[in-house]
Amino acid sequence: MQNRPSAAELLEALAELLEGTLMPALPPALQHRARVGANLARIVQREIEFGPAAGQRENELLAVVPEGDERALWQALTEVVRADLEIAKPGYDTWEGE
Repeated sequence: MQNRPSAAELLEALAELLEGTLMPALPPALQHRARVGANLARIVQREIEFGPAAGQRENELLAVVPEGDERALWQALTEVVRADLEIAKPGYDTWEGE
């Protein structure tokens, strides 16, 4: 049994405190630092939640890429990067580019 709140829940509470409560009360010169702190807390939260599955999926994808198959490697790496972006910068993981 895991104690509540979980680490991910604590990080979300920290992010909300920094962004929702403290940031508006801070002078403009410090608001950016509070925003950065909130974003860092959310990145760590997502790493806790999604990181283990993303790491396992990365190992599975790369393990089945045939040697010399650049297209399959590219597809696997694209999926790996999308999983990393889902953690670090949600929304960027769906970009299709040109």
